[in-house]
Amino acid sequence: MKYMTEFRNFAAAQALSRELHSLCTGIKEIKIMEVCGGHTAAIFKYGLRDLLPPNIRLMSGPGCPVCVTSNSFLDYAMALSREPDVIIASFGDLLRVPGSHSTLLAEKSKGGDIRICYSSLDALELARKNPSKKIVFLGIGFETTAPTVAAAIKRAEAEGLKNFLVLSAFKTMPEAMKALLQSGELALNAFICPGHVSVVTGLRIYDFIARDFKTPCVVTGFEPLDLLQAILMIVRQLKDGRSTVENQYTRAALPLGNPAAQALLNEIFAPSDVEWRGLGVIPGSGLGISDAYQAFDAQKVIPLQLEPAREQPGCICGSIMRGVKVPTECKLFAKACNPENPKGSCMVSDEGNCATYYKYARNSRTTVIENEAGTS
Repeated sequence: MKYMTEFRNFAAAQALSRELHSLCTGIKEIKIMEVCGGHTAAIFKYGLRDLLPPNIRLMSGPGCPVCVTSNSFLDYAMALSREPDVIIASFGDLLRVPGSHSTLLAEKSKGGDIRICYSSLDALELARKNPSKKIVFLGIGFETTAPTVAAAIKRAEAEGLKNFLVLSAFKTMPEAMKALLQSGELALNAFICPGHVSVVTGLRIYDFIARDFKTPCVVTGFEPLDLLQAILMIVRQLKDGRSTVENQYTRAALPLGNPAAQALLNEIFAPSDVEWRGLGVIPGSGLGISDAYQAFDAQKVIPLQLEPAREQPGCICGSIMRGVKVPTECKLFAKACNPENPKGSCMVSDEGNCATYYKYARNSRTTVIENEAGTS
């Protein structure tokens, strides 16, 4: 399967659907959580729920980097933007996420020097061109994006760019998955594991989930047939009484991942306690800048004292991130909160659960793959 259309073949999707229906006959409800916003978007875009047996329940988890970023991080970034010698460099979607009292976009309109960039290398270039300013790059995301920022820090050190700083809210997925299982809120049966993260980390990071919690894990790609095949692999594990880590995404994710990226992460970052929206502080789930590179840590270089963060009234993004609620259960959804006027983080990013529901599901507007050419 070399071409995208082959990953969207309707006949193949129907065959997988039939096999799933056959396997699931007479068994109880199976709760499967996808912990990647890209998977959630694909599931709704291609109408995959319509192809599943009624006793398979897909649940969306904390896999959107923008969504899980805490208000305390956003408040700190906004406070930094008010410092006269600071330029904030950020990915664009983060600018619209409401913090406790404001947004980065609102701070920009008030005169804060906040620049949209497409990579940490753009922020490095800002540091070169503005030697009298401190350039603070807002580092959010998971193991997928963190290596690129680690490389930027290493290059800044090599070039002697002392005005390049990173405010890190990088997170790692396995400890969050563990926290979800330990909470007892969901009674999950299995995880669809994030493909892009696993390309960097490899598969071993999920071993303890399968071993200690008896919860099957399948690393999965992002096309319709990827997801249907992954769900089939999970159901087979459950039927056989197995709990292992399997790799559906073999075309991209290798068992050992990317050793060079892992070495860079281990050099620049160190495990830290970090706050997740909806999950609170999860010990060891963050990537803080290591002591050897603390000269690039914005919180060390520019320490600030802030009031405690607060959530937006009525917003249930935290519960949505845990899979306890779905967007349509929020009183603000599609009313006071919409993509043009988001009240919570889940409505901002294309990977956000609320944004996905708004686009594809609020009026039951799902699209099943229609033909072998991949038209939808």
